[in-house]
Amino acid sequence: MNCEILYLVIPCYNEEAVLPETAKQLTQKITQMIDKKLISPESRIVFINDGSKDQTWHIIESLHQQNPLICGIKLSRNKGHQNALLAGLMTVKEHCDMAISLDADLQDDIDAIDQFVQKYYEGNDIVYGVRSSRETDTFFKRFTAQSFYKVMKTLGVDIVYNHADYRLMSKRALNELEQFKEVNLFLRGIVPLIGFSSDIVTYERHERFAGESKYPLKKMLSFAFDGITSFSIKPIRMITTLGILIFSISILMLLYFLILYFLDKTVAGWSTIVISIWAIGGLQLLAIGIIGEYIGKIYLEAKSRPKFIVETFLQHRSDHSSQ
Repeated sequence: MNCEILYLVIPCYNEEAVLPETAKQLTQKITQMIDKKLISPESRIVFINDGSKDQTWHIIESLHQQNPLICGIKLSRNKGHQNALLAGLMTVKEHCDMAISLDADLQDDIDAIDQFVQKYYEGNDIVYGVRSSRETDTFFKRFTAQSFYKVMKTLGVDIVYNHADYRLMSKRALNELEQFKEVNLFLRGIVPLIGFSSDIVTYERHERFAGESKYPLKKMLSFAFDGITSFSIKPIRMITTLGILIFSISILMLLYFLILYFLDKTVAGWSTIVISIWAIGGLQLLAIGIIGEYIGKIYLEAKSRPKFIVETFLQHRSDHSSQ
């Protein structure tokens, strides 16, 4: 079996607290795999600086100078986790045979990397890292995460349950990923659309060993909403169905009041009328809001702005790339 080139792609935003330890552990892992002849000595670790406000990029530059296995990519400004991840994958795809994306905090078990690579050698172009349990999560996070995956499945989105962005993709899969032109990125939904042979690797997720989570509740909810509206039109269809249902009820209520009128009975219920007006008004605003989200995405897609701009790509000379 020929050893092939593996690149680890790690987006970073304000990760100065974890980078030294992350680089140390990943260097040990890559070195062990090279020694076992599981991967090529040309394999690399690539950190992507997503417009960090702390010393993240300076640390990456220092690590690059000290460690021949470490490379760095600096984006011109903060573009968000998904765009930073895509920037890394698209930048390294010409230099590697396969790439594994993972977070800088190493909550994803790096010992699973060997299994990812083994699955690749077995003929899989995409290997998904799937959490075996969520015991380390709080009840709220566990409940919301599981609800999100179930909602996405219900809406018809092909998504791997309990999979985030810890995955292996072959060069062939990365080339096909480049064909997707969405501005509103949701890679967990896009990657399964590629097809090709795939498999999963289960692992235990660890506690974050330093720093703070870059996904507070507000950002998680925004990410989930982007995922839903980027991959399913069922919410619009649900609004249409709801509109038909409310209209049908209003016809029945009209018939009911007509009957009361002809029976010469007093029609009471100003409160009912007011409540109905408010209820219908609220539903209309909700409907307009959801439709507005889709129109907003059409607006962003139509402009076709670049999803990322790479300012600097630090590579070692042995990679036959310019500094």
